[in-house]
Amino acid sequence: MTITQSLPHPDVRRTDWVRACRVDDLEPSWGEAVLLRMRQIALFLLAPREVYAVAHEDPAGGAPVMARGIVGSRGDRPTVASPLHKEVYDLGTGECFTDPGLVLTTFRTRIVGGFIEIELEGE
Repeated sequence: MTITQSLPHPDVRRTDWVRACRVDDLEPSWGEAVLLRMRQIALFLLAPREVYAVAHEDPAGGAPVMARGIVGSRGDRPTVASPLHKEVYDLGTGECFTDPGLVLTTFRTRIVGGFIEIELEGE
């Protein structure tokens, strides 16, 4: 009898949920930056169970400033405006409303036991 083990395809990336902070550590509608696995991530708490995570780096200029962006909305879509270049990004998709050539990296989030977790690529 031969036993074969299937290995993941090299293009398949493993992800992990990484604890970022307590929900109570965030102020509603204000951004905070966290450093997880050598990535700067901006977190936004919009409602008690509604948290968004995006790259802290401004796609237009590369400066780590997105946590200081202005939170707003376009219709029912939550947004953040870059504090430097004023581009407006969808917090859920990363789409830029003011310059279609720019995209803000987004991360999935969840709340577990009062803590915010962010899905990141595994090491």
